Amino acid sequence: MNWKKGAVGLLFALASAGAAHADVGRNSYDRGDFKSAPDYLRPLANKGDIEAQLKLGQMYEQGDGVEKNLEQALRWYRKAAEQGSAEAQFNLGTMYDQGEGIAIDKGAAIQWYKKAAAQGHANAQYNLGVMYDTGEGMVQDKAQAFLWYRKAAEQGDADAQYNVGVMFDQGDGTGKDKSQAVIWYLKAAGQGKIEAQYNLGIMYRDGEGVGKDGPQALFWFRKAADQGDADAEYNIGAMYADGDGVKQDDAEAIIWFLKAAGQNDVEAEYNLGVMFRDGEGVAKNAVQAVYWFERAAGHSYADAAYNLGIMYRDGDGVPANSAKALEWFRKAKSLGYQGDTDDGQDEPSDAKSIPI
Repeated sequence: MNWKKGAVGLLFALASAGAAHADVGRNSYDRGDFKSAPDYLRPLANKGDIEAQLKLGQMYEQGDGVEKNLEQALRWYRKAAEQGSAEAQFNLGTMYDQGEGIAIDKGAAIQWYKKAAAQGHANAQYNLGVMYDTGEGMVQDKAQAFLWYRKAAEQGDADAQYNVGVMFDQGDGTGKDKSQAVIWYLKAAGQGKIEAQYNLGIMYRDGEGVGKDGPQALFWFRKAADQGDADAEYNIGAMYADGDGVKQDDAEAIIWFLKAAGQNDVEAEYNLGVMFRDGEGVAKNAVQAVYWFERAAGHSYADAAYNLGIMYRDGDGVPANSAKALEWFRKAKSLGYQGDTDDGQDEPSDAKSIPI
């Protein structure tokens, strides 16, 4: 069986402004009466009330009760940020980071993220981690990235928990520690993080950082698969096909390969071709085998192109066609197939297709 790739890597999606802000505008705003809220908040904001300034910034950013105006949002966030509001500092950072209401300025974004992060703002800590990790707006520094991810992770941020797990898993910015990777993946997976659930499946399947445990691998792959993850669907199919950690069941493998192939997973497409060709878990059906090999070959899978060459040469599922066979053998070579093919004459009669 062709195992799927291993653990997936870091996430770099930045947290953005716009979630719940400070509890202000206790009357009209909190009742959802946005039209009256500005009249209530503006006098307070003009007198320096930090939370009123923050709330006005939110209203202008989102267009709640006022016409959306990012410049005004920036103005009110800045006033609150300069008075020490961590939420406003974070929001101001995201506006500089994304060029909302002002030209993109990564240096200014970092400055405001640092102010908010120093006050324990988890999203700002996470965004600093991303920027140190990618070297965006600053010199890349994996150790600093790990430090800020961990601060956010310790406050329960699932993306940060996942990234801390990856960094322990890979020894990136910190010492490699598979058992710590499992701990952090479990935290993120418990919050529904698909990538963490998938990586836990890998860890339990391979016995990395934890005892090898097929049922637990299957459990976590299913969690990710239930959220539509094609790699997890493929690996469940592979576990059933191989009887690896679960009772061998080709029919169940077919079910999961079909799910993954429905999302254009090339290895699932290829394996379906093999299983329909050989009658594993399903009645032999050479026509269906050709269909799945063509799908996989269309996604640049060399072994599938080679097997199509065999089927066209032998008239298996398709009319025998030496020209088409030669075309597919050459395609397999161009895609990196390492086995013996002869693109100048018919394939040798004892050639065999690649096993699943």
